[in-house]
Amino acid sequence: METNSSAISLRVNGETHALTVDNRTTLLDALREHLDLTGTKKGCDHGQCGACTVLLDGRRATACLQLAAAADGRTVTTIEGMADGDRLHPVQQAFLDFDGYQCGYCTPGQICSAIGVIEEHAAGWPSAVTADVRPEAGPPPLDADEIRERMSGNLCRCGAYVSIVRAVAEAAAQVAAGREAAGGQGSGAGGTRVTA
Repeated sequence: METNSSAISLRVNGETHALTVDNRTTLLDALREHLDLTGTKKGCDHGQCGACTVLLDGRRATACLQLAAAADGRTVTTIEGMADGDRLHPVQQAFLDFDGYQCGYCTPGQICSAIGVIEEHAAGWPSAVTADVRPEAGPPPLDADEIRERMSGNLCRCGAYVSIVRAVAEAAAQVAAGREAAGGQGSGAGGTRVTA
């Protein structure tokens, strides 16, 4: 007998949820419609705008292209799970400080993506604009070109890109300073160098 639904378990923002979802349900729809986490936005529903970006097992993912059933047993962090109580994540604070938003619709996806960008950069992952991709070279300076390239999957119809780049650069500097203060834990290949 063929079934059209699956029982899944998702750990979302530190809390485990047991759900029964239609096999065609995307992670985006499971978050919004089953868990009432509406911070993750539905933009294009084709993986092209980045409004639905979440962290899936700590890595950036467009939730509209990920089936909820395929995320069974995985850890999801949405914009609702970024702050530590009343203390905003450094990326959230930087978006506020540098006006990295206008209408705000794309902002949750931009923030989730920026957090992923900072972690990927600290781990030494190159981008399409990285001049020296040798592992021993370490991460390149996180300048405006690097940030623009790494954030290129997130569109802002209001055009707040200049402020977004500044916000990501500031947040990366804050995260790097925090890692240095903590003795370099989790700093990947040499930590984050910021020049934007």
